[in-house]
Amino acid sequence: MLAVGELRPDDHQREIIEKLQTLHNDLIGYEKKISRKKGFWRHLFGGKDNTGLPKGLYVHGDVGRGKSMIMDLFFAAAPVRAKRRVHFHAFMLEIHQAMHDWRYMDSAVRKELYGTDADDPIPPLAAMIAKNSLLLCFDEFQVHDVTDAMILGRLFTNLFARGVVMVLTSNRPPDDLYIGGLNRELFLPAIEMIKQKLDVVSLSGPTDYRMARMKGIKVYYHPWGEEATKALSKAFWQMTDHEVADRTKVGPQELQVQGRTIHVPVADKGVAVFSFKKLCGAALGAADYLEIAWRYHTVIMVGIPLLGPDKRNEAKRFVTFIDVIYENNVKFLCCAAVGPAELYPEGHGHFEFQRTVSRLIEMQSREYLAKGHAV
Repeated sequence: MLAVGELRPDDHQREIIEKLQTLHNDLIGYEKKISRKKGFWRHLFGGKDNTGLPKGLYVHGDVGRGKSMIMDLFFAAAPVRAKRRVHFHAFMLEIHQAMHDWRYMDSAVRKELYGTDADDPIPPLAAMIAKNSLLLCFDEFQVHDVTDAMILGRLFTNLFARGVVMVLTSNRPPDDLYIGGLNRELFLPAIEMIKQKLDVVSLSGPTDYRMARMKGIKVYYHPWGEEATKALSKAFWQMTDHEVADRTKVGPQELQVQGRTIHVPVADKGVAVFSFKKLCGAALGAADYLEIAWRYHTVIMVGIPLLGPDKRNEAKRFVTFIDVIYENNVKFLCCAAVGPAELYPEGHGHFEFQRTVSRLIEMQSREYLAKGHAV
């Protein structure tokens, strides 16, 4: 990527990459080692020094410094088949759902699925995660919820004991996690464990690459047409170094949400392109939009039509979509038939749409664009 000009030389990023290269080398042959030691890996990895367990990384720093990009490069190259890269919020939603299902599961079913009918779901869930993902890469790691804080310590303890290697990116150093939170003192042992088990490194270079790439980009275009399409295509290239039409580089991606598949026609480097019709004309809801908001820091939407009572279902979904990406600080570029204030000009639902108008206007501001993704 440096050779073809997609990345600039950055000593701060190079330091992190060298550490990840060391971890990459330590992971070579790791799956075979784990499978051979399966009968006693608790003994092997349960000690304080975790002898034999490759040490993961906790990379923290300001927004736009390249944390997610570097982690994605590492994940793609990591010599482990059982690996997973996931936004931390999405992961915790899965954990909460799994714990809920466990509590209402018949003991015989528990025994069949997990090999135990114990009341505590954490150890069997950790065992299942370890079986499928010996390498876990968490993006946007943060703790805001007391329930998450109480779960994490025990879950991570069980995952480390089973040989799971982790790489985390966060906007906060470990000592600032859940700061000011309810009963935070109960979470402090988890923070100490993270600091012990992971190599904590800061990526704090002076350049906010995400903002630099957006320099001079207008985010709301109207009316739609050839001029707007060209401008958004240029914006996509400026943010990704790839042409939007080059499907060999920006080919489709698929997101899994509660058993459904969301097709993302164009995506690269955290930037996704959708049509209004695909996102708001289909039967999608908040859970689908949340997955998009967590996966992509920038969304480009084309073809937003004039809205009104005749398109009330599409308008409701658009309102939900904007609420979700606004609350997760996702950058939003679009082309529409008219300006924000004229999108829903009259009729039933016009008044309720004014909050969306306000948010669309705010999302064009430099203050909004400078916010960290999903902070």
